[in-house]
Amino acid sequence: MELTINTGKKKQVIDITDAVNRRLAQAGTQAGICHLFLKHTTAALATADLDPGTDLDMLDAFDKIVPRLNYRHPHNPSHAPDHILSSVIGASLAVPVKDGKLDLGTWQRAVLVELDGPRERDMIMSVIEAV
Repeated sequence: MELTINTGKKKQVIDITDAVNRRLAQAGTQAGICHLFLKHTTAALATADLDPGTDLDMLDAFDKIVPRLNYRHPHNPSHAPDHILSSVIGASLAVPVKDGKLDLGTWQRAVLVELDGPRERDMIMSVIEAV
């Protein structure tokens, strides 16, 4: 299954939990593992606590992780840090499925981290159903 997530800002954290849970319901999956893979090199997937302001805290921290260097990326050196962060955070996420939904912790949400938007982001969703 493929999901498309439209981002609206240059950098943002987007909660994708409900969209993934809707797809799980459509597929009729009750238990197993949901694997998400983002087909982009300037965005990432993670889990996060999304209390108010936490998304901005995450983005501020990400900005400090990658040093300001003279990058050699031939296409656009200014977004080389976005490529680096995408690699560090990761382009995939695997979450157990229980009772037809992502089995996340109390405060966890599945999130897409946009690093070079706004864009349309394509994500592949694969499910391994439990027997």
